[in-house]
Amino acid sequence: MKYHITTVILFLSLAQAAEVCRRFFSPSTMAQSKRNLTVDEILQELEDDEKDISRLYIEPPEPNVESDEDSADEDEGGMLDNLTGRQLRAGAEVLFANNARTQLDPELSTDDAEEGDNCKPSKKNEKRKRNQRKQRKWGKHDLCNSLSHFPECDFSKYRDFSPYELLELFFDEDIFNMILAEIPIYAQFKNEPDPAVTKAELKVFIAVLILSGYNRLPGKRFYWDSGPDMRNEMVHAAIRRDRFIQIMKFLHFADNNAMDSRDKLWKLRPLIKKLQNKFVKHFVPVPRLSYDESMIAYYGPHGCKQFIKGKPIRFGYKVWSLNTPSGYLVNFDVYQGKNVQINEDYEKQFGKAATPLIQMIDSFDDDTKNLPFSLYFDNLFTGMELLSYLKQEGYNGTGTIRESRVPKECTIMPCKDMKKLERGTFTYKCSDDGILVARWQDTGSVTVATTVHSVNPVGHVRRYSKKEKKYIMIPRPLLIGEYNKYMGGTDLMDENVNRHRISIRGKKWWWSIFTWLLDVSVQNAWQLHRSVGSKLTQLEFKREIVRFYLTSYGSSPRGAGRPSTSKASVSKGRLPDSIRYDGKNHYIIQNLGNKRRRCAGEYCKSVGRTACSKCDVGLCVSCFLTYHTGK
Repeated sequence: MKYHITTVILFLSLAQAAEVCRRFFSPSTMAQSKRNLTVDEILQELEDDEKDISRLYIEPPEPNVESDEDSADEDEGGMLDNLTGRQLRAGAEVLFANNARTQLDPELSTDDAEEGDNCKPSKKNEKRKRNQRKQRKWGKHDLCNSLSHFPECDFSKYRDFSPYELLELFFDEDIFNMILAEIPIYAQFKNEPDPAVTKAELKVFIAVLILSGYNRLPGKRFYWDSGPDMRNEMVHAAIRRDRFIQIMKFLHFADNNAMDSRDKLWKLRPLIKKLQNKFVKHFVPVPRLSYDESMIAYYGPHGCKQFIKGKPIRFGYKVWSLNTPSGYLVNFDVYQGKNVQINEDYEKQFGKAATPLIQMIDSFDDDTKNLPFSLYFDNLFTGMELLSYLKQEGYNGTGTIRESRVPKECTIMPCKDMKKLERGTFTYKCSDDGILVARWQDTGSVTVATTVHSVNPVGHVRRYSKKEKKYIMIPRPLLIGEYNKYMGGTDLMDENVNRHRISIRGKKWWWSIFTWLLDVSVQNAWQLHRSVGSKLTQLEFKREIVRFYLTSYGSSPRGAGRPSTSKASVSKGRLPDSIRYDGKNHYIIQNLGNKRRRCAGEYCKSVGRTACSKCDVGLCVSCFLTYHTGK
């Protein structure tokens, strides 16, 4: 039996929610439940009486080697599919319309709930939290902490790197060699001949993927279409269509014969680990970092797919992301439920949502780990235990916090009373161990907890008053403004990635994660380029990479007849005049491999070993100035 997930979430009635809650929460039912209930069992309980549920959380099932492809069309996109048999056998959790939660899988942490959920912690966790709260004393005083000295950021080592060289700091020779080693192994696993992919072809393949982000067509085959309204000449001249599709078919990152059944992302784990290490390696420490969840759009059936209501991308893979304020991705972790990569001690103490943050900090080298970072996160992660731990480790923490997580001993004005007051009103309490909790009334009540920022000096912010029908200035505590200023790093990364996201689709479940990793690598390379003073937009940066890869590593298909030797075939159409005559960054360099190339000068017949670094055309010294000025 299969159930459509939209039916489960959207079309169950309100009539008998109370009866369902009573059935699930009754002591006899919970006592008799010796094991975790599965999705199938929950749906059978709910189906007959049409109970109203708000959300159904599904624990990702075990991985399956045979689940490499989904049933969606790879070019036109898939629709929401029915739950698979493996998903129906997975553990699950139900959130009812009245916000009551039944946690049917004991391994699911209360911190893993989405924003706005009313979580009900276990008695053991509640007792532990009460004991810790008794140790704090709260008073009406401001926080006296100040930001520690942080060394100046030095990006000078990236100053002379070109766009493609910056990308190869992440997608480097190590990753290309790994892919080239796995392709023949996968071909053997599929009982097919080795496609004998070369490194040059793989770089052209990567370039076409990047190009598809800013030059979108209905499907990948249209880049080689014979019609002038579709065909891309650079792609057509660099790689054959069938060869591109063949590389895409055999692209692989792990040996299927060495499956790790405990890791649901084992097919991508080698690539993920390498990129995590490279992102951290090339991270230039900045004093403030933000930690938030990002979404990778995916509409096919897979156990790790999540649904988050209210997000721009509602269906897909959830990624815990640590970013700089500019958007550079320092580290990440793709959420998969129970994860062997997660430290169990951290998970018991901080929950599934905050644990990856602690492990990302632990992944820093000793010099970086000892720096006094200021970390910002939202109310999904913020708790007294996390703030206290960060403070003990020498870090600062600031985040919005749910009212239910504020200790009872902190007698701050409740949200329901704050809503009755005028905009700009605020109140605060500070504990004896240096945790400040402030509540500010804007359109709604905002509660922020911090170990570093104070309430004073109080600033002002511009808001529109419906009563006075004009913009007015209202008071705002300092910590609210600081949180707003530095929290948006992950959102900025999402904006950069989705602006020119790779549009070529694949049928394999891991394809969207792979293309996201490539997009993020390009975005990180662009961030390093901007940090040294470059004014290239992200689009221009990507075009530089694509043009270099396609012209340097592309192999034109052999056509009928003798090859053309005319000057027009050498220089015409190679690049637009806006680049050829812009007068910026054109340098004479030696050809790759010291190979001889025909000079692109209009009347020159020489064949030399020099070229233009930007235009990537053969040029002798005497023709260099004429070619770039037209005189």
